Amino acid sequence: MKEPGQEGPRASAWPRRLAQGPARIISPEELASWVVYEDARLVVVNKPGDVVCHPSKHGPWSSLVGAARTRSNLETIHLVFRLDRETSGVVVLAKDPKMASRLQKAMQDRKVGKAYAAILTGSLGEAVVVDQPLGADTASPVFMKSAVTPDGQKSVTRFEPVSSAGGFTLVRVTTETGRKHQIRAHAQWLGMPIVGDKIYGPDARLYLEFIDKGWGPALESRLLLPRQALHCARIDLRPAGLEHVFDAPLPADMAGFCARVGLDARRALPD
Repeated sequence: MKEPGQEGPRASAWPRRLAQGPARIISPEELASWVVYEDARLVVVNKPGDVVCHPSKHGPWSSLVGAARTRSNLETIHLVFRLDRETSGVVVLAKDPKMASRLQKAMQDRKVGKAYAAILTGSLGEAVVVDQPLGADTASPVFMKSAVTPDGQKSVTRFEPVSSAGGFTLVRVTTETGRKHQIRAHAQWLGMPIVGDKIYGPDARLYLEFIDKGWGPALESRLLLPRQALHCARIDLRPAGLEHVFDAPLPADMAGFCARVGLDARRALPD
């Protein structure tokens, strides 16, 4: 299977992305509703699919890290691992450097269990493991895009179908490595891109169109959802020595899409 090439000149999307309009500002009430667990050392959040993790120039309430730090009255809060802006689900933040270092090392040693739910375009009949190296996609018009490349870093993703209907498949996804955009790039390599993915879907130029013009009927007709249907459904910290497993149910936008096309969203969470 080959990843489809993209035509057109290569261009950095990042400077243009800054001009897409006002930042998403989080309210204290919203953030409180997203918290699924908190103690003296951790805060765990079920992030929506329109929130940036890393601090931005638009102030503390324009990012998950900034808002969580302000809410907790801390000088610093540590993002153990991040999710892309349009990926929803479980995010773990550490309140002190020792806990952050412990969990970040556990992540590097693959001692944190992570499971995702995704909706793929197409019918996947059986579980498949994609073991394909990922590197920069130098042919793409979107600067940040990754692609399967012979000289890329080792990348391994497992896709397990749980429900298929209407030309779509709800899958559970686990990864053995943690590369940039790994799940999305491997789904595209399979020829089954994630529904709503502006960069790894039908044409990466749709992302540039979104940056320039925003969401509208033309993009909806091709992408079907305003954001990629990818959700971090579970974080298991038991392999890291902490007795915590955090689950986040399928968000309303993905569950609604499943209902419309006949997918069984009840099976999205790991067993």
